[in-house]
Amino acid sequence: MIIAHILRDKGSHVFSVGLDDTTADIARTLSHHRIGAVLVHGATGSMLGIVSERDIVRAMASAGDALAGMTAKDLMTRVLHTVTPRTLICDALAMITDRRVRHLPVLEDDGSLVGMVSIGDLVKARIAEAELETSELRNYVTSAG
Repeated sequence: MIIAHILRDKGSHVFSVGLDDTTADIARTLSHHRIGAVLVHGATGSMLGIVSERDIVRAMASAGDALAGMTAKDLMTRVLHTVTPRTLICDALAMITDRRVRHLPVLEDDGSLVGMVSIGDLVKARIAEAELETSELRNYVTSAG
């Protein structure tokens, strides 16, 4: 199974914030949409980074009361690990595990954003794939008997 199958079911909308959005703005966006991360975009709409719940917690631990005055520019992770719609789910899971991230923006070959997948999306898809394989094997064994 590939990432495109997840996006087909989940949709391709990705929430984002601007560089100057405050920690409170970001937290409200995450909470309102029940998501764990948002992309950070520049003035031209370019993808500059990602802010996750984990980034906010780490900033809270290191910055304390100063967290309230921080912006997406201060909080964001600048190195983005990405996949394409054709990436295999098992490869995306390996990437998430190896790089210790929880969200992967999905980009087309031309760099255009087409969605984002989370570790939860990937695990859910992998479980569905395993259940289908099990069902097919049972049917094969039953029909061969």
